[in-house]
Amino acid sequence: MNFKIHRGTKEIGGSCVEVWTESTRIIIDFGMPLVNPDRTQFDSRAIKDSSVDELIVKRILPDVDGLYDESGTTALILSHAHQDHFGLINYVNANCQTYLGRATQKLIEITNIFTNQDWTIPNPQHFESGKSFFIGDIEITPYLMDHSAFDAYAFLIKAGGKSLFYSGDFRIHGRKTKAFDWFSYNAEKNIDYLLLEGTTIGRANKNFPTESEIEEEFVDTFKTSKGINLIYTSGQNIDRIVSIYRACKRAGKTFAVDFYIANILKELSEFATIPYPSYSFPEIKVFFPYRLSRMISKKGNEKLLYRFKDYKITKEQIGEEFDKTVMIVRPSMLKDLEFIKGLENGIFIYSMWEGYKKEKPTKEFIGFLIKRGMTEKSIHTSGHADREALKRMVEVLSPKNLVPIHTFEGDEYKKIFTGTKVVRISDNETVTIT
Repeated sequence: MNFKIHRGTKEIGGSCVEVWTESTRIIIDFGMPLVNPDRTQFDSRAIKDSSVDELIVKRILPDVDGLYDESGTTALILSHAHQDHFGLINYVNANCQTYLGRATQKLIEITNIFTNQDWTIPNPQHFESGKSFFIGDIEITPYLMDHSAFDAYAFLIKAGGKSLFYSGDFRIHGRKTKAFDWFSYNAEKNIDYLLLEGTTIGRANKNFPTESEIEEEFVDTFKTSKGINLIYTSGQNIDRIVSIYRACKRAGKTFAVDFYIANILKELSEFATIPYPSYSFPEIKVFFPYRLSRMISKKGNEKLLYRFKDYKITKEQIGEEFDKTVMIVRPSMLKDLEFIKGLENGIFIYSMWEGYKKEKPTKEFIGFLIKRGMTEKSIHTSGHADREALKRMVEVLSPKNLVPIHTFEGDEYKKIFTGTKVVRISDNETVTIT
C-alpha cells in the first residue's frame, strides 16, 4: 500500500491524501486551499475559469490518475463538510464514487441552497461509524469524531496487511466526547502510519475550554447582561448552537435564530437529538433577514421560509424585549440590525476563530455594533484538538510512524511525541508502507 499527501504537510486546509495499491486508488478529502504558497488568503474566485490541466500545473488540483477523466475509477472519501476538506469536489469526474456520511451530504446540500455555491456530489455512497467497507482491495473503517463540524470522521485504511490512519479534524473537548471514548476502546493498535492533524499544535501547552465550560460562560453572561445579547458564530457549529440554546433555557432567555440556522437544525435533528424551532422547543424563535429571504424566494425555495412561520419573531418584537433576547447574527444581517431597537448597553459575543476579524465585512460589522453602544466579548473554544487530545490519539493507536498533516507547525511533533517515530514528508512525496 502506498500513500501521498498532496496538500497538508506544511499548511492547514486544502486537505487531500491519495492511497493506492496495484489495483485500487482512493482519495481521502478534496479540500479547497485556505492559503496561497506565501500564506496569503486563497481566493477561490481566482480559479473559477481555469481548466483542470491549468489547476494541476498551478498545484491547486492534485495530479491523480483516474480522478478527472470519466473513464477513471479513483474513488473519493470525504471526512466532513468543511470546505477545506471537500471544496474542490466539482472538478471530480461525474462517474466517481463518493463516500461520505449522510449528514455530511445534507450539510453540503443545505449550503448550496443558502449560498451561491453549487457543489455536486457524484454518486454518493453512505458509510456508518465503526462499520468497515471495501473499495477494491482497500478496507476502510470510518470513526465518528468530535469536531466543530457535525458528522466528522477519521478513517482506518488497510490493504495487504498494512495500515494507515487518517485522523481528519477532531477534538475531545466538545459535546461528542463519548465518540472518542468508543473509538479508544475499539480502535486497532500498532498502526503502521498515523496522519495526525495539528491545526493548533503550536499553541501554548494548555487544555482548551470544553463546550460545557463554554455553556457556563454563556449562562453567566446572559444572567448578568441588562441588554440584548448578539452572538456571531457559525450556523453549522452545532455544538456551539446547542451550548447557546441550553444557556438560554437556563437563563430564561428567548433564543432567536435566522431561518438558515433553523433549517440546519431541523434537517440535522434526523441524525441526533438537536433542538430546533418547534412546539417541543418553545424558547427558539425564527428571524427572517431581508436579503436572505429575498434570495431564497428568488430561487423558488419559499417552503424553507414558510416551514417556520409559526415561530417567527420580528425586529419590532426583538426591540420590545431586547433584555430577554439572545440572537445569532452575522455581517450580512447588518442592515436588519439597523432597525432593531435596544442594542445600546447590549453585549456582542464573538464566538469564532479570531482570524476572521481581519476580514473587511467582519471589521465593519463589529465596528457598527460598537458604535451602537454594545460591549464586545469573546466566548469560544477551538474546533480542533489541543496537545493533550493529540497525545491521547497517539496513545490509542500506538503508531509505528507519525506524520504531521493539516498544520503549519510540523516541527513541533518531534518535541511533543518523544516516544514515537515522527516522519516529516513533503507534499506529493510517495510513501510505500512495507
